[in-house]
Amino acid sequence: MEGIRQAAVAYYEHLPEEKMKSAEDTFRAMDKNGDGKISLREYVDYLTNSNNAVFTHPNIFRALDKDNNGSLDFGEAIVLYYILFSGRALLCKCCDTFLADVYFSCFQCFCLDESPSTYDLCCACYRGKRFTHHDDAIFWDNYTLLSQSRSLALEAPVQ
Repeated sequence: MEGIRQAAVAYYEHLPEEKMKSAEDTFRAMDKNGDGKISLREYVDYLTNSNNAVFTHPNIFRALDKDNNGSLDFGEAIVLYYILFSGRALLCKCCDTFLADVYFSCFQCFCLDESPSTYDLCCACYRGKRFTHHDDAIFWDNYTLLSQSRSLALEAPVQ
């Protein structure tokens, strides 16, 4: 989670002013009682009402709560904002774990298919072969996939 936390801070620092305001507005919308902190109840209510209930699991809240004080301050909530609005909200197709670190994706689904799903798996599910996918699936970790997809794009004919 620390890598995502660092990416979230960098992402926020480079947002245009109107997007920074959007992040602050999102924080205020979550902080129903206006105390400058988001409780687990406020967190769950906000995500449920905004159709992001998949992120309401208390383990995700605890992972966001860096100082373990039982609430999220603005700096901690920036990580959630980044996850939700950058497209980084990925869950394992097998166990629904939030993919906060290295994970595996099906190469064919990512690069070749028209499918909106990239069939992403946490390391434990991939290593333990606890998934069912098409027989010829080739899985690459997210770093390799990024590197290889760039190579494929550079090799593609210009249209």
